[in-house]
Amino acid sequence: MLKKLMITALVLAGAVQAQTLPNLRIGLAEDPDVLDPTLARTFVGRVVFAALCDKLLDIDEKLAIQPQLATAWEWSADSKALTLKLRPGVTFHDGEKFDAAAVKFNIERHKTLPGSNRRGELAPVTSVDVLDPLTVRLNLSAPFSPLLAALTDRAGMMVSPKAAQAAGEKFGSKPVCAGPYRFVERVAQDRIVLERYDGYWNKGAASFAKVTYTTIPDATVRLANLKSGQLDFAERIASSDIEKLKTDRKLKTASITEIGYQGITINIGKSEKAQATPLGRDPRVREAFELAIDRQGLAQVVMDNEAVVGNQWVAPSNPYYAKNMPLPRRDIARAKALLAAAGVPHPSFTLLTPTTSDAQRLAVVLQAMTREAGFDVKIQAAEFATSINLADKGDFEAYVLAWSGRPDPDGNTYSFHGCKQPLNYAGYCDAETDKLLAQSRTLRDPSERKKVFERIAARVLTERPIVYLYHRNWLWAYSAKLQGVRQIPDGLLRVNGLKLVP
Repeated sequence: MLKKLMITALVLAGAVQAQTLPNLRIGLAEDPDVLDPTLARTFVGRVVFAALCDKLLDIDEKLAIQPQLATAWEWSADSKALTLKLRPGVTFHDGEKFDAAAVKFNIERHKTLPGSNRRGELAPVTSVDVLDPLTVRLNLSAPFSPLLAALTDRAGMMVSPKAAQAAGEKFGSKPVCAGPYRFVERVAQDRIVLERYDGYWNKGAASFAKVTYTTIPDATVRLANLKSGQLDFAERIASSDIEKLKTDRKLKTASITEIGYQGITINIGKSEKAQATPLGRDPRVREAFELAIDRQGLAQVVMDNEAVVGNQWVAPSNPYYAKNMPLPRRDIARAKALLAAAGVPHPSFTLLTPTTSDAQRLAVVLQAMTREAGFDVKIQAAEFATSINLADKGDFEAYVLAWSGRPDPDGNTYSFHGCKQPLNYAGYCDAETDKLLAQSRTLRDPSERKKVFERIAARVLTERPIVYLYHRNWLWAYSAKLQGVRQIPDGLLRVNGLKLVP
């Protein structure tokens, strides 16, 4: 009887505490895909995962590696093994213990689960050894310099082995992780609701009873919801609204240049559609397409100059930027000459674009710009998750696709340009590029790695499976009552440490 009364008291205490904590409401520009770290692909999915699924490691504002579920790490003398010390006292949302065996399960799941998008990120990991309950060793086939950076993202996210095994392929519909908030419900194209996990190892950093992510593709509507008090935070505010928002005392704004890029992915070998248009068949047509683009004009018109123009997977300020492949200038005369040489003075193709405001605007401006060189660009709009699925199937000719980026340049290259890699929507495949990509992963010396990336750039940027355009500024707006917002270049809102004050 006494035990029953104690349990009842604890339940009531938890209910009272939940009632006193505020709720956090976040507006997303797109609806995430599956909420399974092994299978997920979308940026907004990573925004949700930041509250749902802790990782082995994290990054800070300067992209430095920081502890999370792993508290320390050490490379072997030959750089072919990484040993991680794990945080004690951590449990998953189902109450199961997080330990070295759970890490082994998750790494192996990332590598072997059918449809895994983490395969390429962990390809050199050959085995995982459990040294003791809180020590695990990842064994590699060769030195792998991007591994720590990979573990700061979905490859380092840990899910409950028990829940994953029980749910099978349906795990993503009700994920069980070890983050500060646990999954409650999801309504497709509408909302994802998480609630505070009282067993969280860093409980003091979780200040909300619930976190609700609402999908609002239109930036104007998203901002209106923020201004009316229906949201506390809105990601990817329209660049045209930023200056006016700076004078609104009820709101705050944040802007930081992304580590990813905005580009046009071209189907050059993903499917039969690659041969359906001159753009996919002939590199001269792709070169003409790039020469018809005024990148600075795009950044000005589409992003109100809230972007840094570039022609590679990293920005010109990045230490790994390949200076041997400088930014090309717009040249309509040269573009027309290339099209004439290719025998297609007026090539036509369909540009697939997500329904988000910035992507739609970019497509329209590109359509007008390239028309001057002779291109006839038709625009096909699709909801973001649908557009990604079309790209995955190769059911497109060209695609407006933004990549949120990774701290190590390998995260912006390997899975996109390696033969048959999971994010290689263009279908680009070149044996020499594959060798160079593999070599770049084995080098720890930054100067030597840069030389390899220059050789990769010389090959990839000539074929143009992706025409890189610019690097956006992450533009956020949020309630002045929301404190603790951290501006990290990966563009993900960390809910840990956030507070709503009166």
